[in-house]
Amino acid sequence: MPRMTAARAAVEILKREGVAHAFGVPGAAINPFYAALKGAGGIDHTLARHVEGASHMAEGYTRTLPGNIGVCIGTSGPAGTDMITGLYSAIGDSIPILCITGQAPTAVILKEDFQAVDIASIAKPVTKAATTVMEAAQVPGVFQQAFHLMRSGRPGPVLIDLPIDVQLTEIDFDPDTYEPLPAFKPAATRAQIEKAVTLLNASQRPLIVAGGGIINADASGLLVEFAELTGIPVVPTLMGWGIVADDHELNAGMVGLQTSHRYGNANFLESDFVLGIGNRWANRHTGKLDVYTQGRTFVHVDIEPTQIGKIFAPDYGIASDAKAALELFVEVARELKAAGKLPDRSAWAASTQERKAQLQRRTHFDNVPMKPQRVYEEMNKAFGPETRYVTTIGLSQIAGAQMLHVYKPRHWINCGQAGPLGWTIPAALGVATADPETPVVALSGDYDFQFMLEELAVGAQHKIPYIHVLVNNAYLGLIRQAQRNLDINFQVNLEFENINAPELGVYGVDHVKVAEGLGCKAIRVTDPSRLGAAFEEAKKLAAEHRVPVVVEAILERITNISMSGSDIAGVNEWEDLATEPGHAPTAIKPLKV
Repeated sequence: MPRMTAARAAVEILKREGVAHAFGVPGAAINPFYAALKGAGGIDHTLARHVEGASHMAEGYTRTLPGNIGVCIGTSGPAGTDMITGLYSAIGDSIPILCITGQAPTAVILKEDFQAVDIASIAKPVTKAATTVMEAAQVPGVFQQAFHLMRSGRPGPVLIDLPIDVQLTEIDFDPDTYEPLPAFKPAATRAQIEKAVTLLNASQRPLIVAGGGIINADASGLLVEFAELTGIPVVPTLMGWGIVADDHELNAGMVGLQTSHRYGNANFLESDFVLGIGNRWANRHTGKLDVYTQGRTFVHVDIEPTQIGKIFAPDYGIASDAKAALELFVEVARELKAAGKLPDRSAWAASTQERKAQLQRRTHFDNVPMKPQRVYEEMNKAFGPETRYVTTIGLSQIAGAQMLHVYKPRHWINCGQAGPLGWTIPAALGVATADPETPVVALSGDYDFQFMLEELAVGAQHKIPYIHVLVNNAYLGLIRQAQRNLDINFQVNLEFENINAPELGVYGVDHVKVAEGLGCKAIRVTDPSRLGAAFEEAKKLAAEHRVPVVVEAILERITNISMSGSDIAGVNEWEDLATEPGHAPTAIKPLKV
């Protein structure tokens, strides 16, 4: 039997589980693992500037391509606690990442040794499993189980904590005979799908709510096929955006309090039946449940049995992997269509497209300082359907989701449930690492950008080009807008006069100099008519220098973005709406007046 250190065994397992890349920061307590990583070869590594950044890079990497599992590595103590935010983000959005931490020697873990912390206990609430391995011989089994857990049921992250003496201990392990454990995923039965379709066919105005679970299951093509067979319009959730292309005739728009379309909410309010697949009924999608559910029949399909009925009780629930369920939905629909037993939904589907052409928000403004809506209009012109967008939280994300266009699954990579500021830069680096051939465009407000901007240096060092659109109003815009309800405007303004850049006025931080100081390129735009040229220049700079390129748009200080504080029937439209086609020139459908 071959003998090797437990750390080397762990690395060999990573390779056999399909891991080709890792993100991390070495330290004394994890150095034996890094030695094994170097000695074994076969796994590329990106050195982050912050361990939290490494965890977000791993998440971006996972989200980009089917089957990917991002790996982040850190040392003991604060490295693990720094990655908790990344683990929380991953579990909230059902994203598998593996977090590997170093630990003090087993004999002194409980003796207040330097940087010894019970990271497994800290991480348990935000992982599917968190384990400190106390016996070296258990390392292979713990890693094998980690991948099994991450892939089984509702996907999610796992943390493995390795004391330094455990890493260094030699064990018997034969990598050539190692086999991954098969993942367990619940599957719907034919009888369950037939009942769901019976309920569906009894309705007049049905919708499909397509969630991120469909993307996780790599089942977007099946969802589109089922929608086309039945003629049923589709509402993608924010996490499911891209399952059905925005310009598809069955895309009914997004629904919600914030990241929604006017026509999406209107279409939903006209529906009488909702089939939810791989979605959580998140509160910013549903708003007040009495408004959301009134007069509608619900069928809910989800991989996690306890998710069914968690937010509200559906009329019928099915615990199933989205792909397994959709294979049967398609099978049943084909049979019914061949027998002429599918209702004609063409009039209902056409009405959803009528609303798409009538209910639009204005994006074309010539104001200086510019309105954010114009930025997204120009992004629609500059960046094509192949673009992968990456963003996290804030007015920038909300407005972007209302106005940008997405055409493919995994082309809107958004931190949904957790929404940590600072997520965007490292996640974009992870996305661009996973798929260097596809254009990546990140979107941040100034505060999200400032949280982890040191990670731009990672892109410069490792030659990871992407374009980062930075909309700067020197405000915590979303929090300022929320504070209106309390009649305050308190501790949300970021403006100051920078003594080193007086030309900025009150916009404070000189993001161009900061980005350039970190080895990247940057362009500042103050006139909306120059945005298109700036985006084209950014593409050229990224291709030439192979580094991140920041395009900073200086916005008006205060813009209230459309949203509701309670229900989807009461969204506040703060700005002028589109009343002529020139007001929304990049809308999916020309405005119908």
